[in-house]
Amino acid sequence: MIPEIEKASIAEIKAFQEEKLQELFQYLNSSSPYYSRLFKKHKISPDAFRTLEDLVKIPTTSKEELQKYNDDFLCVPKNKIVDFVTTSGTLGEPVTIGLTDADLDRLAYNESISFACANVTEEDILQLTTTIDRRFMAGLAYFLGARKLCAGIIRVGAGIPELQWDTIQKFNPTYLIVVPSFLLILIEYAHQHDIDLNASGIKGAICIGESLRNQDFALNTLGKKIKSAWDIELYSTYASTEMSTAFTECSEQQGGHQHPELIITEILDDDNNPVPIGTEGELVITTLGVEAMPLLRFKTGDIVIAYDTPCNCGRKTLRLGPVVGRKKQMIKYKGTTLYPPAMHNALNDFPEVDSFVIEIYHNDIGTDEIRIKIASKNPSEELLQDIKDHFRSKLRVTPNLEFRPKEEINKLRMSKLGRKPVSVIDMRNN
Repeated sequence: MIPEIEKASIAEIKAFQEEKLQELFQYLNSSSPYYSRLFKKHKISPDAFRTLEDLVKIPTTSKEELQKYNDDFLCVPKNKIVDFVTTSGTLGEPVTIGLTDADLDRLAYNESISFACANVTEEDILQLTTTIDRRFMAGLAYFLGARKLCAGIIRVGAGIPELQWDTIQKFNPTYLIVVPSFLLILIEYAHQHDIDLNASGIKGAICIGESLRNQDFALNTLGKKIKSAWDIELYSTYASTEMSTAFTECSEQQGGHQHPELIITEILDDDNNPVPIGTEGELVITTLGVEAMPLLRFKTGDIVIAYDTPCNCGRKTLRLGPVVGRKKQMIKYKGTTLYPPAMHNALNDFPEVDSFVIEIYHNDIGTDEIRIKIASKNPSEELLQDIKDHFRSKLRVTPNLEFRPKEEINKLRMSKLGRKPVSVIDMRNN
């Protein structure tokens, strides 16, 4: 199931998005307190903007503005909101996003075509290993998307390997929706309980929250560990609550496909200028078809690289590579620029590392410091030195490393809302 617009030419996609953009300008001007105020302040006439290139003339919207003026982004009366969700608040105060009935339909459509991108069909059954409660949009989106695709879905929820395997063996799902590192826990449980992984009937995993690939799209260490033990297809997907849209890999696994009927993307440098295709920059999005809380030129804070060559799957849409890092989590450490995903990859090279958390803070002179707390079944000075040497080889610098009890690490990794584990704690603004 590939929507016709995603098989259209680049010129046709551009013309389609420009028509939708004009509709969005008129809607925001009449319905959004925040954007109508912004247009008035900057003397912006919605009628004057007709091309995607015109977007650069409009100020961007930051996460801080969305936090500060949250209610002013709402374009409908509150009695039209049928579902309230919040962002995870990883990089600041959580933001409330309201969805109307039409927005839930859009969310279902987005996830159904995203699943189809990963070769899920109505013949498949998906096992959901993430929460669907606690105001978490993603879990709801997965359920609605599977329902629209007419695929089966089993809502198991997060954690509990025994329950996950009991469900797999009872109901024979064909896909897991899962955080990749949790697959390693399922693999370990299977080995301990004589479960034949490759006879389980699972043929693929829709992977969320952690990167599976390097920037050249080859599997990173985490991805290789999973594939070496369990012969299943791994599909990366990237999304955020604010976007209400996902970028999911197809069978070619060369980046997550944009759905042009749902979102406009820009990749910008530090001065908010567009960067050339194939160059890293910050992802800035404009949502299409959102009724309650549409966003115009919203800065996601994620550093990505976009690709525009046609894909062998038949789609001609823009694709996003693995997230390089989050702009606010960029670290200047001993003269080297680092993002946490690079440290994740280095740590994942060591099977002795059970779990970890990266703490970023300022030292006495105000420069960035990194402390990585590691849990291991067999901690030793030799292992610690091997990890330090590996960091020096891969990243040219060695952060402060220390072993801590696994219980302490797990407690640190749980966010305040408890919806998903965090691997980075940034204390620089505290």
